[in-house]
Amino acid sequence: MAIIAVFDLPGMTQAQYEAATNKLNKGRGLVKASSDWPVPGLIAHISGPSPTGWYVADVWDSEESFAKFGEIIVPILQDLGVTAPQPKVFPAFNVVTG
Repeated sequence: MAIIAVFDLPGMTQAQYEAATNKLNKGRGLVKASSDWPVPGLIAHISGPSPTGWYVADVWDSEESFAKFGEIIVPILQDLGVTAPQPKVFPAFNVVTG
């Protein structure tokens, strides 16, 4: 079952986000397609500034895929000085993609 993972990252900057995605994407800059992700299963990724830092909302095909991604992204965030967030995870009822 698809899930929605929402992250609130207080204090995270756009520069830290860009550095994280660059590391995630093996030096190719921002991720532009789900195929750029190191773990299959990403359906959608949305991010942007929040009043306190940065937010991310992902849709994954399963909790298992999301957990595998967490094993990769958490160390990257820690290396950049970003405290690993506790995401809010919800079951997806309806997923529509472009």
